[in-house]
Amino acid sequence: MSKKIMLPLLCASLLGLLACGDEKSSHESNPVVPPTSADNPIITSSAIDPNLVPASSASNPNNNTPTPTPVPSGSYAKLASLANPDVANLLYDVWKGAHVTTLEADAGRYPSLAGDFADVFKQDYLPASRVVWSAQTSGGYKAQCGVSDATETNMKARACTVSEGIGYGMLLSFFAGDDATFYSLWNYNRAFRDYNSSVLMPWIVESFTYNVVDGSSATDADLDVATALILMYYKTGLAPYLQDAQAIVNAIWNEEVEQSTKLLLSGNTSMWNGKSGKEIIYNLSYFSPVALRLFAMIDPSHDWNGVLDAMYAYMAKVQAGGTGVFPDWSNAAGVAAEAPNGSSKTTYYMFNKESVRIPWRIAWDYYWFQDTRAATVLNGLYGFISPKSGDDPTNLALGTSYSWNLSLGADKTSNVVGGYWLGAWCATGLSGATSWLDACTVELNTKKPSNTTTSYFADILLVMYSQLLNGKFVKPF
Repeated sequence: MSKKIMLPLLCASLLGLLACGDEKSSHESNPVVPPTSADNPIITSSAIDPNLVPASSASNPNNNTPTPTPVPSGSYAKLASLANPDVANLLYDVWKGAHVTTLEADAGRYPSLAGDFADVFKQDYLPASRVVWSAQTSGGYKAQCGVSDATETNMKARACTVSEGIGYGMLLSFFAGDDATFYSLWNYNRAFRDYNSSVLMPWIVESFTYNVVDGSSATDADLDVATALILMYYKTGLAPYLQDAQAIVNAIWNEEVEQSTKLLLSGNTSMWNGKSGKEIIYNLSYFSPVALRLFAMIDPSHDWNGVLDAMYAYMAKVQAGGTGVFPDWSNAAGVAAEAPNGSSKTTYYMFNKESVRIPWRIAWDYYWFQDTRAATVLNGLYGFISPKSGDDPTNLALGTSYSWNLSLGADKTSNVVGGYWLGAWCATGLSGATSWLDACTVELNTKKPSNTTTSYFADILLVMYSQLLNGKFVKPF
């Protein structure tokens, strides 16, 4: 196959699917119906490595429609009295306008890459869009992901995409009711999986081309993509969403669950599973209790409730062993430890850029299922921040990256409280700190995405926390 095609032909082939450079608005999109698995397989059997996924899971998924575990009607934890879904809708639209881009837009943005787009994004995977990763001014990824002839100098001069962003984007678009964006992000995810003959997406790739910067999976992204597909299946009843979810869930079990302990690994390569000889290090911000509950609904052949129990027990051990917050990374003993990829030398022991996601995942579980273990985690975090902030959500104490153990390193203070940090601390009030939750949600609803060259992570988490705390996380079952 030729690696080069003419850009005009690329855009012409997309006519009728999505106009070049055009993006549909959210909250008004009609349900998107994916093609049948017979006409357009989610992943063809020839694209699956039989050593990774048993044929019964991917090439011949379980066709029985799963029945969700009964949940009492209207069974939600109480949100803030002034929770406002319209605020979350507005934030989503602002975020999407800055951070989501289409294949057609990238074809004009990266002329040197555009000729290769059709190699990965065949007709089966169109329309396609991605969530743009933040620009970086230094480090290895600057060289690997930079594009010399990029036509923009802002964030979109950066031509890399991380699977985490696709997973977040699928969840955000699902809860925003933006089916068109959901579908196009899903196409991005499955096109790279198909091209690379893998059921799990490589964690970092370059724009819409075939260049994989790092082929390891990222467990949190895989959990989120599968969760979004299951939710969309229950919303629409369309089998392709379920079939793809089943394939991913089976691969997660085989590649990202430590079978002896039932703990979630952080990826599927030897760096993360201990086969390289390095100590296994865990990331509790990858633990999504809701994902594991949904996996148990559609995959009774594996012990997902056992994974849920093991992860909650491990989380309690880590929280009890320190100051009350969580470190970014921890080892089997529940002690803060550096990640084996060298990404956390100065942050591993702090409640920082990884663990700031923990309140969202745990509060989501409490909001939907009222698990007492989730309440214990949230109450512990609220009990930590309450005296430090004087129960004032505008206090700069909410911007500090707190140490899990002060003997490992000091707290890192800040003179600003980012919206996503505020959202994290607000979410700790969901399990009973009503006054805190009310005041904090009001403050959260004044925040806006920054939309800067480095705000990918901050903006996407702000919208996620806003959707959860403003009532957009509606169960489809």
